[in-house]
Amino acid sequence: MSVIPKIEAFAAELTEIRHDFHAHPELGFEETRTAQIVAAKLREYGVDEVHEGIGGTGVVGLIKGTGGGNRRVGLRADMDALPIEEASGVAYTSTNPGRMHACGHDGHTTMLLGAARYLAETRDFDGTVVLIFQPAEEGLGGARRMIEEGLFEKFPCDEIYGMHNDPNSEPGVVSVTPGPAMAGASFFDITIKGTGSHAAMPHQSRDPIVIGASLVQQLQSVVSRNTPPTKPVVLSVTKFLSGSAYNVVPDTATISGTIRYFHDDVSQMADQRIHELCAGMAQAYGIEIAVDLRNVFDVLMNDVDLTAAYVAAASDIVGADMAAESTEQATGSEDFADMLKVVPGAYCRVGHAGNIPLHNAAFVLDDAILPVGASIYARIVETRLPNG
Repeated sequence: MSVIPKIEAFAAELTEIRHDFHAHPELGFEETRTAQIVAAKLREYGVDEVHEGIGGTGVVGLIKGTGGGNRRVGLRADMDALPIEEASGVAYTSTNPGRMHACGHDGHTTMLLGAARYLAETRDFDGTVVLIFQPAEEGLGGARRMIEEGLFEKFPCDEIYGMHNDPNSEPGVVSVTPGPAMAGASFFDITIKGTGSHAAMPHQSRDPIVIGASLVQQLQSVVSRNTPPTKPVVLSVTKFLSGSAYNVVPDTATISGTIRYFHDDVSQMADQRIHELCAGMAQAYGIEIAVDLRNVFDVLMNDVDLTAAYVAAASDIVGADMAAESTEQATGSEDFADMLKVVPGAYCRVGHAGNIPLHNAAFVLDDAILPVGASIYARIVETRLPNG
């Protein structure tokens, strides 16, 4: 592994920055403290322009290379935490109850800051780097809001790159999947409006729990009996909320969950079938069922040529035997997909030490990944905007 020496020289400072972010996690569109620190660091590093409040709490920085060219490369990192009570046991554990950087966004933000410092100091590239620090990646639409507020009109990019830590890979392994790499996602909330009664006289009710339990089973047929086997889809019911007492049949029940997909026609089919199943159950039981089904993430599509470029740049840092294109698609989702629908680019995963999965209360990010990620960000700029 050959981390850029200038970045390795301030790796300890990157660790301090990351630990501070980790100790003060903020949820989507609430990243006020994080954004203030990011903006202050960019100014300290000598970044040419720093713009705050893009997409709520987003920050955008511009660095101009010595070559003076017109091409522009975007680098993006997410800043938000998750609503999880931390149980990692680290010395810099969250000081905000019910908030935790359990997905490593504190690391992503720090890695992009590291790249920003290096690029601002060296400027050995021909063009402009657009640093995008995005809020609210965790299902709240931060990327879409930045785009809606004119991100790429105000700060146009010819290509764009993102990155995510990966505790499921060996340390230093970098992978990029060309084409459809991560699933699109919809969230749903289904409200069953029945009729309550005394639990000793359930015949007087339209029991939403019984109806809901049946509906949960029926929803699984969308995958097993309606989806072509060659087009993967995941439908998971993740919440079933109803009732407040032992002796009361409640009036309502709410079922919530998510659909993950790689093909738009499958997503449309799943949406239609959910509505049809709910309408059928409502008619069969003589009740009302309301469906709120909304797209949250698009399918993440990596540009084929820029995937190869990203792998080549990463190979300079981690070695040719540690960076490769992958055929593996992830059923997890990422709203960087929205940016890739506007600007061609690629999204990579960087492996690190640890065996606790993402979104787990005990997750710990390996700080050794910080200079690695920062170096990959910097190298893709230097290779895509070469001087001379």
